[in-house]
Amino acid sequence: MNSSRTARITEVDVIDIRFPTSRELDGSDAMNPDPDYSAAYVVLRTDAGNGLEGHGFTFTIGRGNEVQAAAIAALRGHVVGLSVDAVCADPGSVSRALNGDSQLRWLGPEKGVMHMAIGAVVNAVWDLVAKRAGRPVWELLAEAEPEWLADQVDFRYIEDALSREEAVALLRKGKDGAAERKTRLLAHGYPAYTTSPGWLGYSDEKLVRLARQAVADGFTQIKLKVGADLSDDIRRLRAARAAVGPDIRIAVDANQRWNVAEAVEWTNALSDSTPYWIEEPTSPDDILGHAAVRKGVTPVKVATGEHVQNRIVFKQLLQAGAIDVLQIDAARVGGVNENLAILLLAAKYGVPVCPHAGGVGLCELVRHLSMFDYVALSGTTEDRVIEYVDHLHEHFKDPVVVAGGHYTAPTVPGFSSEMHPASIDAYRYPDGAFWAADLAGLTEVTEEKKRTNR
Repeated sequence: MNSSRTARITEVDVIDIRFPTSRELDGSDAMNPDPDYSAAYVVLRTDAGNGLEGHGFTFTIGRGNEVQAAAIAALRGHVVGLSVDAVCADPGSVSRALNGDSQLRWLGPEKGVMHMAIGAVVNAVWDLVAKRAGRPVWELLAEAEPEWLADQVDFRYIEDALSREEAVALLRKGKDGAAERKTRLLAHGYPAYTTSPGWLGYSDEKLVRLARQAVADGFTQIKLKVGADLSDDIRRLRAARAAVGPDIRIAVDANQRWNVAEAVEWTNALSDSTPYWIEEPTSPDDILGHAAVRKGVTPVKVATGEHVQNRIVFKQLLQAGAIDVLQIDAARVGGVNENLAILLLAAKYGVPVCPHAGGVGLCELVRHLSMFDYVALSGTTEDRVIEYVDHLHEHFKDPVVVAGGHYTAPTVPGFSSEMHPASIDAYRYPDGAFWAADLAGLTEVTEEKKRTNR
Protein backbone atom coordinates (compact mmCIF):
# COMPACT_ATOMS: atom_id res chain seq x y z
CA MET A 1 0.00 0.00 0.00
CA ASN A 2 1.23 3.49 -0.83
CA SER A 3 1.88 5.14 2.54
CA SER A 4 0.99 8.56 1.12
CA ARG A 5 -2.55 7.48 0.28
CA THR A 6 -5.26 8.11 2.89
CA ALA A 7 -6.97 4.88 3.88
CA ARG A 8 -10.74 5.14 3.87
CA ILE A 9 -13.91 3.23 4.64
CA THR A 10 -14.91 1.92 1.22
CA GLU A 11 -18.16 0.02 1.84
CA VAL A 12 -20.84 -0.69 4.43
CA ASP A 13 -22.25 -4.20 4.12
CA VAL A 14 -25.53 -4.93 5.91
CA ILE A 15 -26.83 -8.45 6.52
CA ASP A 16 -30.08 -9.76 8.03
CA ILE A 17 -29.10 -12.71 10.26
CA ARG A 18 -31.65 -14.80 12.19
CA PHE A 19 -31.44 -17.87 14.41
CA PRO A 20 -34.46 -20.16 14.99
CA THR A 21 -34.38 -19.99 18.81
CA SER A 22 -38.19 -19.98 19.05
CA ARG A 23 -38.26 -23.68 18.26
CA GLU A 24 -36.80 -24.61 21.65
CA LEU A 25 -38.40 -21.60 23.42
CA ASP A 26 -34.95 -20.23 24.21
CA GLY A 27 -35.40 -16.59 25.19
CA SER A 28 -39.14 -16.90 25.89
CA ASP A 29 -40.73 -14.51 28.35
CA ALA A 30 -44.13 -13.03 29.22
CA MET A 31 -44.06 -10.45 26.43
CA ASN A 32 -41.95 -12.30 23.86
CA PRO A 33 -43.08 -15.94 23.84
CA ASP A 34 -41.47 -17.01 20.56
CA PRO A 35 -38.28 -15.01 19.81
CA ASP A 36 -35.98 -15.82 16.93
CA TYR A 37 -32.78 -14.15 18.10
CA SER A 38 -31.51 -12.00 15.24
CA ALA A 39 -28.87 -9.46 14.31
CA ALA A 40 -28.93 -6.63 11.82
CA TYR A 41 -25.23 -6.97 11.09
CA VAL A 42 -22.87 -4.40 9.59
CA VAL A 43 -19.35 -4.63 8.21
CA LEU A 44 -17.26 -1.53 7.57
CA ARG A 45 -14.79 -2.40 4.82
CA THR A 46 -11.61 -0.37 4.29
CA ASP A 47 -8.70 -0.14 1.88
CA ALA A 48 -6.24 0.16 4.78
CA GLY A 49 -4.70 -3.25 4.11
CA ASN A 50 -4.22 -6.24 6.42
CA GLY A 51 -7.93 -6.99 6.12
CA LEU A 52 -8.89 -4.18 8.51
CA GLU A 53 -12.67 -4.12 8.98
CA GLY A 54 -15.13 -3.08 11.64
CA HIS A 55 -18.01 -5.38 12.60
CA GLY A 56 -21.11 -4.42 14.55
CA PHE A 57 -24.79 -5.23 14.90
CA THR A 58 -27.96 -4.50 16.73
CA PHE A 59 -30.21 -7.16 18.23
CA THR A 60 -33.83 -7.96 17.38
CA ILE A 61 -36.00 -11.03 17.90
CA GLY A 62 -36.96 -11.89 14.32
CA ARG A 63 -39.75 -10.19 12.37
CA GLY A 64 -38.75 -6.64 11.62
CA ASN A 65 -35.04 -7.38 11.46
CA GLU A 66 -35.24 -6.40 7.79
CA VAL A 67 -36.46 -2.95 8.88
CA GLN A 68 -33.51 -2.60 11.23
CA ALA A 69 -31.13 -3.67 8.46
CA ALA A 70 -32.68 -1.11 6.10
CA ALA A 71 -32.12 1.63 8.68
CA ILE A 72 -28.43 0.73 8.89
CA ALA A 73 -28.17 0.72 5.10
CA ALA A 74 -29.60 4.25 5.07
CA LEU A 75 -26.47 5.44 6.90
CA ARG A 76 -24.02 4.35 4.17
CA GLY A 77 -23.64 7.81 2.73
CA HIS A 78 -22.43 9.16 6.07
CA VAL A 79 -19.73 6.51 6.46
CA VAL A 80 -18.31 5.55 3.07
CA GLY A 81 -15.31 7.71 2.30
CA LEU A 82 -14.40 8.56 5.89
CA SER A 83 -10.68 8.62 6.66
CA VAL A 84 -9.59 5.66 8.79
CA ASP A 85 -7.04 7.86 10.53
CA ALA A 86 -9.66 10.46 11.40
CA VAL A 87 -12.14 7.86 12.64
CA CYS A 88 -9.52 6.19 14.82
CA ALA A 89 -8.40 9.52 16.27
CA ASP A 90 -11.96 10.47 17.20
CA PRO A 91 -14.62 7.73 16.99
CA GLY A 92 -17.05 10.21 18.52
CA SER A 93 -16.98 12.17 15.26
CA VAL A 94 -19.00 9.38 13.64
CA SER A 95 -21.48 9.29 16.51
CA ARG A 96 -21.93 13.06 16.41
CA ALA A 97 -22.38 13.13 12.63
CA LEU A 98 -24.98 10.35 12.59
CA ASN A 99 -26.96 11.62 15.57
CA GLY A 100 -26.73 15.19 14.30
CA ASP A 101 -28.08 14.63 10.80
CA SER A 102 -30.78 17.27 10.46
CA GLN A 103 -33.19 15.01 8.56
CA LEU A 104 -32.53 11.65 10.23
CA ARG A 105 -33.18 13.25 13.62
CA TRP A 106 -36.84 13.55 12.65
CA LEU A 107 -37.05 9.75 12.92
CA GLY A 108 -36.03 9.92 16.58
CA PRO A 109 -34.45 11.92 17.83
CA GLU A 110 -32.03 9.50 19.46
CA LYS A 111 -34.50 6.67 19.90
CA GLY A 112 -36.07 3.81 18.03
CA VAL A 113 -34.93 1.89 14.97
CA MET A 114 -32.74 4.66 13.56
CA HIS A 115 -30.92 5.20 16.85
CA MET A 116 -30.25 1.45 17.13
CA ALA A 117 -28.95 1.54 13.55
CA ILE A 118 -26.57 4.33 14.55
CA GLY A 119 -25.49 2.18 17.50
CA ALA A 120 -24.66 -0.72 15.21
CA VAL A 121 -22.47 1.50 13.00
CA VAL A 122 -20.80 3.19 15.97
CA ASN A 123 -20.04 -0.17 17.56
CA ALA A 124 -18.52 -1.31 14.25
CA VAL A 125 -16.36 1.82 14.30
CA TRP A 126 -15.05 0.92 17.76
CA ASP A 127 -14.32 -2.62 16.58
CA LEU A 128 -12.27 -1.15 13.74
CA VAL A 129 -10.50 1.32 16.05
CA ALA A 130 -9.58 -1.35 18.60
CA LYS A 131 -8.38 -3.78 15.95
CA ARG A 132 -6.13 -1.13 14.46
CA ALA A 133 -4.78 -0.33 17.93
CA GLY A 134 -4.19 -4.02 18.68
CA ARG A 135 -6.33 -3.86 21.83
CA PRO A 136 -9.68 -5.25 22.98
CA VAL A 137 -12.16 -2.41 23.41
CA TRP A 138 -12.25 -2.66 27.22
CA GLU A 139 -8.49 -2.20 27.42
CA LEU A 140 -8.47 0.59 24.83
CA LEU A 141 -11.03 2.51 26.89
CA ALA A 142 -9.34 1.77 30.21
CA GLU A 143 -5.98 3.06 28.98
CA ALA A 144 -7.37 6.20 27.30
CA GLU A 145 -6.80 9.66 28.75
CA PRO A 146 -9.76 11.00 30.74
CA GLU A 147 -10.03 14.12 28.60
CA TRP A 148 -10.16 12.08 25.39
CA LEU A 149 -12.85 9.80 26.83
CA ALA A 150 -14.88 12.78 27.96
CA ASP A 151 -14.66 14.15 24.42
CA GLN A 152 -16.32 10.94 23.21
CA VAL A 153 -19.45 11.75 25.22
CA ASP A 154 -22.33 13.91 24.01
CA PHE A 155 -23.36 15.98 27.05
CA ARG A 156 -26.41 17.49 25.38
CA TYR A 157 -29.50 17.08 27.55
CA ILE A 158 -27.57 15.61 30.49
CA GLU A 159 -25.47 18.56 31.67
CA ASP A 160 -27.98 19.24 34.45
CA ALA A 161 -26.93 15.88 35.88
CA LEU A 162 -23.35 15.46 34.63
CA SER A 163 -20.96 18.08 33.27
CA ARG A 164 -17.85 17.41 31.22
CA GLU A 165 -15.74 18.59 34.15
CA GLU A 166 -17.43 16.10 36.48
CA ALA A 167 -16.91 13.34 33.93
CA VAL A 168 -13.20 14.10 33.66
CA ALA A 169 -12.91 14.09 37.45
CA LEU A 170 -14.63 10.70 37.68
CA LEU A 171 -12.34 9.29 35.00
CA ARG A 172 -9.23 10.70 36.67
CA LYS A 173 -10.30 9.15 39.96
CA GLY A 174 -10.84 5.87 38.10
CA LYS A 175 -7.17 5.84 37.14
CA ASP A 176 -6.20 5.32 40.81
CA GLY A 177 -5.47 1.62 41.22
CA ALA A 178 -6.44 0.82 37.62
CA ALA A 179 -3.29 -1.22 36.95
CA GLU A 180 -3.96 -3.47 39.95
CA ARG A 181 -7.60 -3.93 38.96
CA LYS A 182 -6.57 -4.83 35.42
CA THR A 183 -4.29 -7.53 36.80
CA ARG A 184 -7.12 -8.90 38.97
CA LEU A 185 -9.53 -8.82 36.05
CA LEU A 186 -7.19 -10.80 33.82
CA ALA A 187 -6.59 -13.32 36.60
CA HIS A 188 -10.13 -13.74 37.96
CA GLY A 189 -12.60 -12.31 35.45
CA TYR A 190 -15.82 -10.38 36.08
CA PRO A 191 -18.83 -11.77 38.02
CA ALA A 192 -21.70 -13.17 35.96
CA TYR A 193 -25.26 -14.30 36.56
CA THR A 194 -27.27 -16.61 34.33
CA THR A 195 -30.77 -16.42 32.90
CA SER A 196 -30.46 -19.81 31.20
CA PRO A 197 -32.64 -21.69 33.76
CA GLY A 198 -35.44 -19.16 33.74
CA TRP A 199 -37.06 -18.91 30.30
CA LEU A 200 -40.81 -18.86 30.69
CA GLY A 201 -41.42 -21.68 28.22
CA TYR A 202 -39.29 -24.17 30.15
CA SER A 203 -40.88 -26.89 32.29
CA ASP A 204 -40.44 -26.88 36.08
CA GLU A 205 -38.20 -29.92 35.77
CA LYS A 206 -35.92 -28.17 33.28
CA LEU A 207 -35.87 -25.02 35.42
CA VAL A 208 -34.81 -26.96 38.53
CA ARG A 209 -32.18 -28.96 36.67
CA LEU A 210 -30.63 -25.88 35.07
CA ALA A 211 -30.79 -23.89 38.32
CA ARG A 212 -28.87 -26.58 40.17
CA GLN A 213 -26.38 -26.77 37.32
CA ALA A 214 -25.87 -23.01 37.47
CA VAL A 215 -24.92 -23.19 41.14
CA ALA A 216 -22.59 -26.10 40.45
CA ASP A 217 -20.99 -24.00 37.70
CA GLY A 218 -20.18 -21.23 40.18
CA PHE A 219 -22.97 -18.72 39.58
CA THR A 220 -24.17 -16.89 42.68
CA GLN A 221 -27.23 -15.38 40.96
CA ILE A 222 -29.82 -16.69 38.52
CA LYS A 223 -32.83 -15.02 36.90
CA LEU A 224 -36.37 -16.21 36.17
CA LYS A 225 -38.88 -14.73 33.76
CA VAL A 226 -42.25 -13.89 35.33
CA GLY A 227 -45.48 -12.11 34.49
CA ALA A 228 -47.73 -14.47 32.54
CA ASP A 229 -49.55 -16.20 35.40
CA LEU A 230 -49.13 -15.41 39.12
CA SER A 231 -49.75 -18.92 40.42
CA ASP A 232 -47.24 -20.30 37.93
CA ASP A 233 -44.69 -17.67 38.99
CA ILE A 234 -45.14 -18.45 42.69
CA ARG A 235 -44.69 -22.17 42.01
CA ARG A 236 -41.69 -21.74 39.73
CA LEU A 237 -39.92 -19.31 42.03
CA ARG A 238 -40.46 -21.59 45.03
CA ALA A 239 -39.08 -24.51 43.04
CA ALA A 240 -36.03 -22.48 42.07
CA ARG A 241 -35.46 -21.33 45.66
CA ALA A 242 -35.67 -24.91 46.92
CA ALA A 243 -33.21 -25.98 44.22
CA VAL A 244 -30.53 -23.35 44.88
CA GLY A 245 -30.89 -22.74 48.61
CA PRO A 246 -31.16 -19.49 50.56
CA ASP A 247 -27.80 -17.93 49.69
CA ILE A 248 -28.12 -17.70 45.89
CA ARG A 249 -29.70 -14.51 44.59
CA ILE A 250 -32.74 -15.01 42.35
CA ALA A 251 -33.70 -12.03 40.19
CA VAL A 252 -37.05 -11.94 38.39
CA ASP A 253 -37.85 -10.23 35.11
CA ALA A 254 -41.34 -9.14 33.98
CA ASN A 255 -40.26 -7.74 30.61
CA GLN A 256 -42.60 -4.71 30.92
CA ARG A 257 -45.69 -6.85 31.44
CA TRP A 258 -47.45 -4.89 34.21
CA ASN A 259 -49.14 -1.63 35.07
CA VAL A 260 -47.65 0.09 38.11
CA ALA A 261 -50.09 -1.12 40.77
CA GLU A 262 -50.04 -4.63 39.31
CA ALA A 263 -46.25 -4.65 39.42
CA VAL A 264 -46.27 -3.83 43.12
CA GLU A 265 -48.92 -6.40 43.95
CA TRP A 266 -47.36 -9.18 41.85
CA THR A 267 -43.82 -8.61 43.10
CA ASN A 268 -44.96 -8.59 46.72
CA ALA A 269 -46.82 -11.86 46.11
CA LEU A 270 -43.45 -13.45 45.28
CA SER A 271 -41.76 -12.15 48.42
CA ASP A 272 -41.64 -15.45 50.33
CA SER A 273 -39.01 -16.65 47.82
CA THR A 274 -36.94 -13.46 48.42
CA PRO A 275 -36.40 -12.19 44.87
CA TYR A 276 -33.31 -9.98 44.64
CA TRP A 277 -34.59 -7.59 41.99
CA ILE A 278 -37.63 -7.11 39.79
CA GLU A 279 -36.55 -6.22 36.28
CA GLU A 280 -38.58 -4.12 33.84
CA PRO A 281 -41.70 -4.15 36.03
CA THR A 282 -43.48 -1.70 33.73
CA SER A 283 -42.90 0.45 30.64
CA PRO A 284 -39.23 1.47 30.31
CA ASP A 285 -40.41 5.00 29.45
CA ASP A 286 -42.29 5.40 32.75
CA ILE A 287 -39.79 7.03 35.10
CA LEU A 288 -42.33 7.94 37.78
CA GLY A 289 -43.90 4.51 37.47
CA HIS A 290 -40.57 2.88 38.24
CA ALA A 291 -40.16 5.17 41.24
CA ALA A 292 -43.59 4.13 42.53
CA VAL A 293 -42.80 0.46 42.05
CA ARG A 294 -39.49 0.89 43.86
CA LYS A 295 -41.26 2.49 46.82
CA GLY A 296 -43.89 -0.25 46.85
CA VAL A 297 -41.70 -3.37 46.66
CA THR A 298 -38.72 -2.56 48.89
CA PRO A 299 -36.56 -4.42 49.96
CA VAL A 300 -36.78 -6.00 46.49
CA LYS A 301 -34.62 -3.89 44.19
CA VAL A 302 -35.84 -2.40 40.90
CA ALA A 303 -33.69 -2.92 37.80
CA THR A 304 -34.23 -1.65 34.27
CA GLY A 305 -32.38 -0.56 31.16
CA GLU A 306 -32.37 -3.04 28.30
CA HIS A 307 -35.16 -1.11 26.53
CA VAL A 308 -34.29 2.36 27.81
CA GLN A 309 -33.85 4.31 24.63
CA ASN A 310 -31.13 6.85 25.43
CA ARG A 311 -28.94 8.57 28.01
CA ILE A 312 -31.64 11.17 28.72
CA VAL A 313 -34.12 8.60 30.04
CA PHE A 314 -31.36 6.98 32.11
CA LYS A 315 -30.56 10.43 33.51
CA GLN A 316 -34.17 10.86 34.61
CA LEU A 317 -34.39 7.39 36.15
CA LEU A 318 -31.34 8.26 38.25
CA GLN A 319 -32.53 11.76 39.14
CA ALA A 320 -35.91 10.40 40.25
CA GLY A 321 -34.38 7.65 42.38
CA ALA A 322 -36.45 5.20 40.32
CA ILE A 323 -33.98 2.29 40.06
CA ASP A 324 -31.57 0.40 42.29
CA VAL A 325 -29.79 -1.34 39.41
CA LEU A 326 -28.97 0.19 36.02
CA GLN A 327 -28.90 -2.22 33.08
CA ILE A 328 -27.02 -0.99 30.03
CA ASP A 329 -27.40 -2.77 26.71
CA ALA A 330 -24.55 -2.67 24.19
CA ALA A 331 -26.87 -2.44 21.16
CA ARG A 332 -30.03 -0.63 22.30
CA VAL A 333 -28.65 2.94 22.50
CA GLY A 334 -26.28 4.76 20.14
CA GLY A 335 -23.26 2.53 20.68
CA VAL A 336 -20.12 2.79 22.82
CA ASN A 337 -20.14 6.58 23.01
CA GLU A 338 -23.60 6.80 24.51
CA ASN A 339 -22.92 3.90 26.85
CA LEU A 340 -19.90 5.82 28.13
CA ALA A 341 -22.28 8.65 29.05
CA ILE A 342 -24.59 6.21 30.84
CA LEU A 343 -21.75 4.57 32.76
CA LEU A 344 -20.56 8.01 33.86
CA LEU A 345 -24.07 8.93 35.03
CA ALA A 346 -24.30 5.69 37.01
CA ALA A 347 -20.90 6.36 38.57
CA LYS A 348 -21.93 9.86 39.64
CA TYR A 349 -25.17 8.61 41.24
CA GLY A 350 -23.52 5.57 42.81
CA VAL A 351 -25.89 3.07 41.19
CA PRO A 352 -24.46 -0.35 40.27
CA VAL A 353 -24.48 -1.38 36.62
CA CYS A 354 -25.58 -4.94 35.78
CA PRO A 355 -25.84 -5.18 31.98
CA HIS A 356 -28.48 -6.90 29.94
CA ALA A 357 -26.75 -9.51 27.81
CA GLY A 358 -29.10 -12.06 26.33
CA GLY A 359 -29.69 -12.28 22.61
CA VAL A 360 -27.17 -12.61 19.79
CA GLY A 361 -23.69 -11.39 20.68
CA LEU A 362 -24.75 -9.08 23.50
CA CYS A 363 -22.67 -11.04 26.02
CA GLU A 364 -19.70 -10.67 23.71
CA LEU A 365 -20.08 -6.89 23.50
CA VAL A 366 -21.20 -5.71 26.90
CA ARG A 367 -18.44 -7.47 28.85
CA HIS A 368 -16.06 -4.88 27.36
CA LEU A 369 -18.11 -2.02 28.81
CA SER A 370 -18.37 -3.53 32.29
CA MET A 371 -14.70 -4.40 32.35
CA PHE A 372 -13.73 -0.85 31.40
CA ASP A 373 -16.08 0.42 34.12
CA TYR A 374 -14.41 -1.80 36.73
CA VAL A 375 -10.82 -1.07 35.74
CA ALA A 376 -11.02 2.66 35.07
CA LEU A 377 -14.29 4.19 36.32
CA SER A 378 -16.28 2.68 39.20
CA GLY A 379 -13.36 0.56 40.43
CA THR A 380 -15.61 -2.11 41.93
CA THR A 381 -17.58 -5.27 41.15
CA GLU A 382 -19.59 -5.15 44.38
CA ASP A 383 -23.25 -5.97 43.61
CA ARG A 384 -22.35 -5.96 39.91
CA VAL A 385 -22.86 -8.89 37.57
CA ILE A 386 -23.12 -9.28 33.80
CA GLU A 387 -25.99 -11.38 32.48
CA TYR A 388 -24.99 -14.62 30.77
CA VAL A 389 -27.07 -16.76 28.43
CA ASP A 390 -25.52 -19.97 27.14
CA HIS A 391 -26.41 -19.98 23.45
CA LEU A 392 -25.16 -18.70 20.07
CA HIS A 393 -21.64 -17.86 21.25
CA GLU A 394 -20.17 -20.40 18.85
CA HIS A 395 -21.03 -18.10 15.95
CA PHE A 396 -18.47 -15.46 17.01
CA LYS A 397 -14.74 -15.45 16.40
CA ASP A 398 -14.02 -14.20 19.94
CA PRO A 399 -16.78 -15.87 21.97
CA VAL A 400 -17.53 -15.32 25.61
CA VAL A 401 -15.84 -17.69 28.04
CA VAL A 402 -17.38 -18.04 31.50
CA ALA A 403 -15.54 -20.05 34.17
CA GLY A 404 -16.46 -20.38 37.81
CA GLY A 405 -19.33 -17.95 37.39
CA HIS A 406 -17.06 -15.22 35.96
CA TYR A 407 -16.55 -13.76 32.49
CA THR A 408 -12.93 -14.09 31.44
CA ALA A 409 -11.43 -10.89 30.04
CA PRO A 410 -11.11 -10.93 26.23
CA THR A 411 -7.61 -10.36 24.88
CA VAL A 412 -8.31 -10.43 21.11
CA PRO A 413 -8.17 -6.95 19.51
CA GLY A 414 -11.58 -5.51 18.68
CA PHE A 415 -15.09 -5.51 20.14
CA SER A 416 -15.65 -9.31 19.92
CA SER A 417 -18.42 -8.53 17.42
CA GLU A 418 -17.17 -10.41 14.35
CA MET A 419 -19.14 -13.50 13.34
CA HIS A 420 -17.75 -16.52 11.50
CA PRO A 421 -18.40 -16.32 7.74
CA ALA A 422 -19.91 -19.81 7.83
CA SER A 423 -22.50 -18.67 10.40
CA ILE A 424 -23.39 -15.67 8.29
CA ASP A 425 -23.74 -17.85 5.21
CA ALA A 426 -25.96 -20.33 7.05
CA TYR A 427 -28.29 -17.95 8.91
CA ARG A 428 -28.53 -14.99 6.52
CA TYR A 429 -32.27 -14.44 6.02
CA PRO A 430 -34.01 -15.60 3.90
CA ASP A 431 -31.43 -17.04 1.50
CA GLY A 432 -28.78 -18.51 3.82
CA ALA A 433 -28.29 -22.26 3.76
CA PHE A 434 -30.39 -22.95 6.87
CA TRP A 435 -33.30 -20.70 5.95
CA ALA A 436 -33.35 -21.69 2.28
CA ALA A 437 -33.64 -25.35 3.27
CA ASP A 438 -36.16 -24.55 5.99
CA LEU A 439 -38.39 -22.47 3.74
CA ALA A 440 -38.15 -25.10 1.01
CA GLY A 441 -39.29 -27.69 3.55
CA LEU A 442 -42.26 -25.55 4.54
CA THR A 443 -43.19 -25.21 0.86
CA GLU A 444 -43.06 -28.99 0.42
CA VAL A 445 -45.30 -29.50 3.46
CA THR A 446 -47.79 -26.92 2.16
CA GLU A 447 -47.89 -28.53 -1.26
CA GLU A 448 -48.41 -31.97 0.30
CA LYS A 449 -51.33 -30.63 2.35
CA LYS A 450 -52.86 -29.17 -0.79
CA ARG A 451 -52.56 -32.52 -2.59
CA THR A 452 -54.04 -34.36 0.41
CA ASN A 453 -57.01 -32.00 0.67
CA ARG A 454 -57.95 -32.15 -3.02
